[in-house]
Amino acid sequence: MTLKMEIKEVSKIFGPHPKKTLRLVKEGKSKEEILKKTGHTVGVERVSLDIQEGEMFVIMGLSGSGKSTLIRCLNLLNRPTSGSILVDGEDITTYDRHKLKKYRQKKIAMVFQHFGLFDHRTIIENVSYGLEVRKVPLKKRMEIAQSSLETVGLKGWEDKYPNELSGGMQQRVGLARALANDPDILLMDEPFSALDPLIRREMQLELIDLQNKLQKTVIFITHDVNEAFKIGDRVAVMKDGKVEQVGTPEAILENPANDYIEAFVKDIDRSKIIQAEGVMIKPNALVRLKDGLNVAIKEMKSNGLSSVYVVDKEMRLKGLVTIDDALEAKTAGRSLESIMTDNFEIAAPDDYMQDLIDKAIQTKYPIAIVREEKLVGLVPRAIVLSSLASQ
Repeated sequence: MTLKMEIKEVSKIFGPHPKKTLRLVKEGKSKEEILKKTGHTVGVERVSLDIQEGEMFVIMGLSGSGKSTLIRCLNLLNRPTSGSILVDGEDITTYDRHKLKKYRQKKIAMVFQHFGLFDHRTIIENVSYGLEVRKVPLKKRMEIAQSSLETVGLKGWEDKYPNELSGGMQQRVGLARALANDPDILLMDEPFSALDPLIRREMQLELIDLQNKLQKTVIFITHDVNEAFKIGDRVAVMKDGKVEQVGTPEAILENPANDYIEAFVKDIDRSKIIQAEGVMIKPNALVRLKDGLNVAIKEMKSNGLSSVYVVDKEMRLKGLVTIDDALEAKTAGRSLESIMTDNFEIAAPDDYMQDLIDKAIQTKYPIAIVREEKLVGLVPRAIVLSSLASQ
């Protein structure tokens, strides 16, 4: 992957003399000590992060952790007190007004928690607003806005006004407005926290689907650990302005860096975080279409199995046979293909364990994990159903 953004030793201090107060930060004084001694607030303290192009990077923390202060440093709504922020190798903290304006208009966009829509403008006029500021011709900006609305599933709502839309739909408008500028980087500051739980879950899934299509670099802020671990490729956990740990959701779950992280993730529902590819096993027995009944029976007997999946020479999944059907077919002189069944469950490698529970209940066989029609692994029912006990 290509490095898109490099955050180097960034600190942000609020107060009349932030540069002077920076000395206390470098001496290792705590946030509370600095506030008591100087009246200055340390929002972000010496944060360093690398964010890859096309990555869904989540910054997570409780209220006051510094996550929203940090994300506002990335488009210079907050000017860092110290440190540098490199985007495509250029330090944006050195930009003059002209370069900063160009950066905000073309390279980066932000989606806010409270939508920020203009009540007096139609939906398509809201989406096209950034293009209007850039003086894009009317016809062109309407075409782009229309395409953005279709991308987020709001075709047909162009002429409505914000108060005619639900909260989830309004957030889609905010997302469409950000996408209309075709930014390389999308900043999302707790965009779903104002939504009710059901709509929030829907928006999380829609964002994942959208990211799979568009492959933007997304930096997403949340205080919700389940949300962070569900959508993030990697997650940075913040506390008191500092980054406590950075890693994939599974890495943080398996190896929390300290007691704070361990307590933070203690009650997380792992079935919403762990994906099928993280628990699947390689098939210990397979039958090729060309092999025939005798090979199928031998494979099942030698591996102590009562069923086996059938694949072609390219590993495309074709069906499943059981030992009972195979023995009966051999006696009757029937072929392997004649007894193959499709009465089994399949899933994708990136499906979450939570999504496999109903499938495990409905089937008698291991769940087949399939990528582009090819069998890449199996998830035994016991692994899925045992996750219910830990919820």
